[in-house]
Amino acid sequence: MTNGMQPEVPAEMREFAERSVAQARKAFEGFMGAVQKTAGAVQSATSVGQNGAHDVSEKAVSFAESNVNAAFDLAEKIVKAKDVQEVLSLQAEYLKHQMDSIQQQTRELGDAVQKAAGVKK
Repeated sequence: MTNGMQPEVPAEMREFAERSVAQARKAFEGFMGAVQKTAGAVQSATSVGQNGAHDVSEKAVSFAESNVNAAFDLAEKIVKAKDVQEVLSLQAEYLKHQMDSIQQQTRELGDAVQKAAGVKK
């Protein structure tokens, strides 16, 4: 394209992508509901001494859910992007946010593991 114009994404293709992302998010939410229900059943069946392990597991599931939802949010934004430059900007913003989130999640998970193991800071 030497004329400097960006190619347009056909409206039908954009709508299909938006529906696909929405359907994938809905399926994931159903999956996470089942995971949380199962985790609740397991928790009620475990003894008090295993609460630390449950806390670690609960944090890990929560972090995974948060990270996948962030990816879905990115996908929704990308399918609505007007051009490649906007896509690259959205991707860069997502990566920066995820790096910050992963650092925080790692600290929290480490603290929870230490607490479950009875390690004092």
